[in-house]
Amino acid sequence: MEHVRDRSASGRLGTLTALYVTQYLGIGFITVGLTAILRDGGTSLETLALLNIVGLIWPIKFLWAPILDRYGSRHRGHYRSWLLVLQLGLVLALLALLPFSRPAEQLGPVVAIAALYVLLSATQDVAADAVAVRLLAERARGTGNGIQVAASYLGNLLGGGACVVVYDRFGWVPAILLLAALTAVGLVVVWRFREPPRVDRVARTSEAYRALLSAFGQPGCRWWTFVVVPLVYVGAGAAYALVTPALVDAGWTLERIGVVTGVVISVPAILAGLLAGTGIGRFGRSGVLVAGGVALAVATVAMLPLLNGHAPLGGTVAVLGCFMAAYTVLNVVLYTVNMDYSRPGSGGTDFTVLSSFGLVCSFVAASIGLAAAAQVGYPAVAVASVVLVAGGVVAGLRHQRRYGGRIRPDDVPAPTVPERGTVVA
Repeated sequence: MEHVRDRSASGRLGTLTALYVTQYLGIGFITVGLTAILRDGGTSLETLALLNIVGLIWPIKFLWAPILDRYGSRHRGHYRSWLLVLQLGLVLALLALLPFSRPAEQLGPVVAIAALYVLLSATQDVAADAVAVRLLAERARGTGNGIQVAASYLGNLLGGGACVVVYDRFGWVPAILLLAALTAVGLVVVWRFREPPRVDRVARTSEAYRALLSAFGQPGCRWWTFVVVPLVYVGAGAAYALVTPALVDAGWTLERIGVVTGVVISVPAILAGLLAGTGIGRFGRSGVLVAGGVALAVATVAMLPLLNGHAPLGGTVAVLGCFMAAYTVLNVVLYTVNMDYSRPGSGGTDFTVLSSFGLVCSFVAASIGLAAAAQVGYPAVAVASVVLVAGGVVAGLRHQRRYGGRIRPDDVPAPTVPERGTVVA
C-alpha cells in the first residue's frame, strides 16, 4: 500500500512538472530568445521595451481565475478540461509563428501572437496551480512548489537558450517546431492525467469572485501577504535589479551579460528550487526561510565588489549563482505558504491572487532599486535590501509561530452553493 501511495505521489509530481515546464518554454522564448532575435534583426530598444509590456498579462490573471474555479467539466475533470484546451492553445500559438521567419520585419503579427501565448500561458498556470492545490498534501507542498519554481527556470533555460541556439544554427522554422514539440509533451501528459472528481460544491460566478477577497480573511493571511511578502520581494528584487546595470558599468558586453544572467545562473537556481522543496518537508517552512534569508544576505554582501565596478568573470558568476539560488529558496517558501492558504474549492483563485501580489512587488522592486541607486549608489541599495529581507524573514518566523499550525483552508471555504449540473469550459 505504501508503495502504491509513493507511485501515486510521484505521478502527481511528474504531471505538475510537465505542466509547469511546458508553460514556461514559450515565455522564456518570448522574453529572452525572441528579444535577442529581434535585436539581431535591427529592432530598436524602444520597440523591444514595448514587447515586454505583454508580460503584464501575467500578474493580472487573478481577474479571470474565478472563472476557472467556477466552470469545468465533471466528466473530463474540472481543471483537466481547461488544461486540455489551454495546452493545445499553447502549441497552436507557437505553430502560428512559423510563417514569420523574419520576425523583425513582421513585428505586428508576431507581437499579437506573443500576447496571445502569454494570455494562454497565464491562464494555464491558474489551472495548474488549482490542480496542485487539490493534489498535494501539506507535506508535499514544499516539493511541489520547489518543482514549480525550478520548472520556471528550466523552461526559460530551454526556451530562451536552447531554442535560440537552434535558431542560430538551423533557422526559424526548426526552432519554432522544437518549441512546439516540447510544449506538446504537456498536452500528452494532460491527456493521460485523470483528475480526481470534485467533492466540494461549486460557487456561483459572483460568489467565486468574492473568493478574491475572502482568501485574506484566513488567520494570518493579511500579515503574510502584506508584510512578509513585500519585505522579501522588494528587498531581493531591488538588489537583483542592480545586477545588469552594474555589469554594464563594469565593462561586460551585452552578449556575456545575456548568457550569464539568462542561462548560466539558471542552473543553480533550478537545483536550489528542488532542494528547497525537499528541505521544507524535512526542516519546515521556518527553517528553509531562515536558510534562504541568511544565504541571500551573504550573497548580497558578496556582490559589493561588483557593485563597486570590480567584476572578474569567475568570481562574479559564482556570486550571482549563489544570489539566484538563495532568491529561489525564498521564492519556494513564499509559494508554499501561499498554497497553504489556498482552499480546495477556490484553489486557482486563492493561489493566483496571493502569488500575483508577489509579482507586483517584484515589478515595483526593480523600479525602487534603480531609482534609489541613482540617488545613493549601488552599495547603499544593496545594504538596504539586506535589511528589508532580514525584516521579512523575522516577520515570516513570527507568522509561522503564530499561524503556521492554524492554516486550515478546508475550514474556511469560499462561499458556495449546491452544484447545479455540469458546466463545460
